[in-house]
Amino acid sequence: MKIEQNRIDDLNLELSLTVTKEDYADNKKKRLNEYRRKAEFKGFRKGMVPMSLVEKMYGQNALVDSVNDIIAESLNNFIKENNLKVLGEPLPSEDTPHNEWTDGNDFNFKFDLAQNPEVSFELSASDEIPYYTINVTEAAKKDMKETILKQYGSLEEGKKAKADDFIIVDFEQGDLKVEGTYVALRSIAEAAKATFVGVKAGDVLDVNVNEAFENETDRAAMLKVSKDELAGLDPVFKMTVKNVKTFVNAPLTEETFEKAFGVKTEAEFDAKIEERIRAEYAQEADFRFSKDARNFLVEKADLTIAEKFLKRWVYVVNDGKFTMEDIEKEWDLFIADYKWQMVRSYLMEKYNVKIEEADLLASAKGFAAYQFAMYGMNNVPEEQLEAFAKNILSQEEQGRRILDQVENEKTVAAVREVVSLKKKKISVEKFRELA
Repeated sequence: MKIEQNRIDDLNLELSLTVTKEDYADNKKKRLNEYRRKAEFKGFRKGMVPMSLVEKMYGQNALVDSVNDIIAESLNNFIKENNLKVLGEPLPSEDTPHNEWTDGNDFNFKFDLAQNPEVSFELSASDEIPYYTINVTEAAKKDMKETILKQYGSLEEGKKAKADDFIIVDFEQGDLKVEGTYVALRSIAEAAKATFVGVKAGDVLDVNVNEAFENETDRAAMLKVSKDELAGLDPVFKMTVKNVKTFVNAPLTEETFEKAFGVKTEAEFDAKIEERIRAEYAQEADFRFSKDARNFLVEKADLTIAEKFLKRWVYVVNDGKFTMEDIEKEWDLFIADYKWQMVRSYLMEKYNVKIEEADLLASAKGFAAYQFAMYGMNNVPEEQLEAFAKNILSQEEQGRRILDQVENEKTVAAVREVVSLKKKKISVEKFRELA
């Protein structure tokens, strides 16, 4: 087995391999004996098929497999012996020689191979990364207070329907009558909304349901028919308004304060609102710091990647799932993430960042609690939260996402202890305008 290397540049190699009959003969013979041991041919006992017949049936397969085995072993040995940090895997060169697959021939191949660059840089207190402190304004506190009072509010009888109200109506068309249907004015098509705003109990009007309710699934549910039946209906219905329901914020009472935050006075309620805003802003600021730190670290590492090879490898390894055009469209995001993963691996080793099972479980529980909160479940029992978190970690894709998140968080936390934070005060509006 002969390997010659041609170094194209610091990161790219071209390897020329020559596989001779002496290299593959023994391996081919072993493969044919294995075929013979398992082969079942009519008229012959298992394992007693003449080798000439086995050669005729399986010789080509055995030859190709034997040569491929030698290529794989030789490439792996070359990489290990030369201590190469390979990007992806070697790929057949686009100008690899044509081979006649005939027993006894020598075979020539070319492979392209790319190396990942070395990652090496130092961090110190002289390295500054911005950290934003978002100002809490009276307007923000007022908006949050309104949101919480709305959250604990209720539907009550209204007089004239406003844009965010509900109406309870009967629809009628000939023998078809649908009673007591709830209609949210915000779900009505914009062009038809003016017809509904201002209606009151007892009003009767003709409504084109196709124009007012554009979503077919919602329209069918409202009229209590199947989607297939919609096409056969005259879209104009007589609509009678039975009630108007308006959403009223919760009152500023001790009961509301208790429900929202477990406090008794409006002053305590306001303090809790400010505390929540500060916590939310701090979370946003930490997320922004993580993003800025990642960009800073990748820029400091100043990595050069064999991008032409990497694009080919991504295309080949995905086996037709993406076109080269697809890969080009997403390339900037992909290569930025690829560089970050290299930098993160270097920093995790440099600062001895370890990921424990408890870290993954804690992160998964946080995600589980967030999902429950989206459905208004804020006090989920610990055992239920933990069971849900373990289920998340057991799912391959979700488990990888959690691991990636924890590695990011712990790496950035380690970096934060070394660098200096360039603290900046900023309004929430300006903060959210940051690129």
